[in-house]
Amino acid sequence: MTKGIYLDNNATTRVDPLVLAEMLPLFSEHFGNPSSMHGFGAAVGGKIEWARQQVQALLGAAHDSEIVFTSGGTESDNTAILSTLEAFPKKREIVTSVVEHPAVLALCDYLEKKKGYTVHRIGVDGKGNLDMDAYKAALSENVAIVSIMWANNETGTLFPVEELAVMAKDVGALFHTDAVQAVGKIPMKLADSAIDMLSLSGHKLHAPKGIGALYVKRGTRFRPMLRGGHQERSRRAGTENAPAIVGLGAAAELALHHMADENTRVRALRDKLEQALLAKVPNCFVTGNPDVRLPNTCNVAFEYIEGEAILLLLNEHGIAASSGSACTSGSLEPSHVMRAMGVPYTAAHGATRFSLSRETTEAEIDAVIAVVPGIIDRLRKLSPYWSQEGAPKAFEPTYA
Repeated sequence: MTKGIYLDNNATTRVDPLVLAEMLPLFSEHFGNPSSMHGFGAAVGGKIEWARQQVQALLGAAHDSEIVFTSGGTESDNTAILSTLEAFPKKREIVTSVVEHPAVLALCDYLEKKKGYTVHRIGVDGKGNLDMDAYKAALSENVAIVSIMWANNETGTLFPVEELAVMAKDVGALFHTDAVQAVGKIPMKLADSAIDMLSLSGHKLHAPKGIGALYVKRGTRFRPMLRGGHQERSRRAGTENAPAIVGLGAAAELALHHMADENTRVRALRDKLEQALLAKVPNCFVTGNPDVRLPNTCNVAFEYIEGEAILLLLNEHGIAASSGSACTSGSLEPSHVMRAMGVPYTAAHGATRFSLSRETTEAEIDAVIAVVPGIIDRLRKLSPYWSQEGAPKAFEPTYA
């Protein structure tokens, strides 16, 4: 039995031991409140500002003052959108995509239903690429903010956010990107882009949970969501979570150091896994855009079986993967991403995401390749949509 193979890094990552080592002194030795004027506080304040510079470097931002520490991706997403709407009260329209994370989609649903905003949800094609014609048509001087993710959390498909940002700016709208999955995996140079705001989450790049950041380009109109003290230059009140902030800074520096490995060795391991599964398992295919995606993400749709059953059997072998997004697991409905791409019903239910990290080894990938074909064969023999002769039955329902 294979033990301890973790291929669910888009859900969360292990805290890097080097990150933990940087954090530990903040719980005991350097425990002061960074807002305090004495030496105990100043020592912590200096570490927070260094972490801000480390995140700045990872994002390629022009100024460290553009980094606002938050509790994570959800807070950053909500802050970016709500801040913009408060800053531009006469603009009543929002543009987003149908495949965003619930941190954006749920807020947009609320703003539409409860606050009367018009929300333009831009569709995608069968590979998860944004409908650019629909995007252009939705842009107008009435749009306050565009919020489009940099990389999809389920398929890894990348959106051309830098191009989208320029188009948004042309009509006077602010542009925000949820880059929770992209940060640390692909190079970024925000100083040279038209992106106004960007969200990131620490636990996606080997920092702890409960810490994130919002990039706010200098000169962008901003209204804080949390009001109180003067922390974060009065943009996010509350005593700073110093250990987690220092951890995020250390993780950002490590991510920058390992960027080349992420885009070569990790990408090669992803491709090896994917090619082997496609070769060894009939009736399966890669979802999303295989040519424009994150280097660590592989989402394979296995037809005529349930993703939940695949995950249970993988878990019996000590292999962790995901069926769609971790935030929607437990639901028997196909994910909104699979449905938006028009993935057939018989395949959407079996979509399984394998997300690697810099800690993934070739031996682990070989072990997964050895196990998965047998799991799929076993489940298909139990499926009412798969014949005993090893072929799909004539059954092709569509979505309601």
